[in-house]
Amino acid sequence: MTRRTGRRPGNPDTREAILDAARTAFAERGFDSASIRAIAGTAGVDPALVHHYFGSKDQLFLTAMNFPVDPGELVPKVIAGDPDGAGERLVRTFLGVWDSPAGSAAQALLRSAVSNEWTARLLREFVTTQVLRRVLEQLDVDPAQLPLRGSLVATQMIGLAMMRHVVRLEPVASADPETLVAAIGPTIQRYLTGPLPT
Repeated sequence: MTRRTGRRPGNPDTREAILDAARTAFAERGFDSASIRAIAGTAGVDPALVHHYFGSKDQLFLTAMNFPVDPGELVPKVIAGDPDGAGERLVRTFLGVWDSPAGSAAQALLRSAVSNEWTARLLREFVTTQVLRRVLEQLDVDPAQLPLRGSLVATQMIGLAMMRHVVRLEPVASADPETLVAAIGPTIQRYLTGPLPT
């Protein structure tokens, strides 16, 4: 009889209980207000077990959302380089995810958010805290303007995803990504760093 090596597999029921508690907490209280301690309490486990399974709160959120990529790995590509090119880089990175095989999970999430308020809350928290906040905090803009700028960017990006992948409106649905980057990037740039109406 040989002994197995490596980490012992966790209990799938415990892991799912944590994820269920996390989804509820993030949807009801938002990412910032949901605590690991409260999520663990709802799941009936020690907070250390949440960290054992998922590492950080960000990783728990990504797993709960079932999102195919980690924005923490993509945002540096958006903010690297000249701030005046951030809009185009954001659109290019966004399309790189949504047009790839990994984008099918994001498309399913978007379809669900249209008809389900609970999923819409999770998507709202994800877009706000994991993507837009990370990008905008790296740009030299008035912190008081961050919520409006982020919301304006989201209107364009979610609208683009909806028209390209859900409604499949032509010619946007089959357009070359660089055509869309050139067309939409300047609008995103204006929302990110341009003057806003007073």
